[in-house]
Amino acid sequence: MTAPEDLDAVVTAAQRGDETAFRLLYRTQQPALLRYLRVLVGEDAEDVASEAWLQIARDLRAFSGDWDGFRGWTATIARHRAMDLLRAQRRRPQASAPIEFLTEMSAGDDTADRAVELVSTDAAVALIASLPQEMAEAVMLRVVVGLDANTTGKILGRRAGAVRTAAYRGLKQLAARLPPPTEERRPDPWSRPVTTSAAPALKEMR
Repeated sequence: MTAPEDLDAVVTAAQRGDETAFRLLYRTQQPALLRYLRVLVGEDAEDVASEAWLQIARDLRAFSGDWDGFRGWTATIARHRAMDLLRAQRRRPQASAPIEFLTEMSAGDDTADRAVELVSTDAAVALIASLPQEMAEAVMLRVVVGLDANTTGKILGRRAGAVRTAAYRGLKQLAARLPPPTEERRPDPWSRPVTTSAAPALKEMR
């Protein structure tokens, strides 16, 4: 994984027209953006992400900031494109997979720590999408995209404290909805660990 300070330089290079740098930014940021968009627009996430990246590529030279700022900027663009689609279709955000699929996931202790370990998996996106929208977006932006509370608050139009509360409550609800542990159940092989940016986010929310 590329270090944040290295990604600061990659952002600068991409702004100068370095195509290799831009591809690295895309590969690094796209997975988190796509999961966030799946919570907002379900099966339309790929199309919305493509529209967002077209705007990102077009406006990148005008962007001012480091890697953290870039993550917040791209998440804002992606959310705007998602809201445009939702307004056009006049429908609420929806899950991209049936909630029942989550019963196949491994379960652990009924804590927010367990929930945060699972939010980076594709199946967990469906469960997050079943939360109230403000909680779902706070969890995705804070834990999956890796943004701080202030940046997330700017994207959602809320105070940082309200974002922390919404994210923490969302994680607690996720933990409560996970299936109870059994001795026979083993860790799911495709369950991925929490990203390095998520652990500080969870600690801050407490």
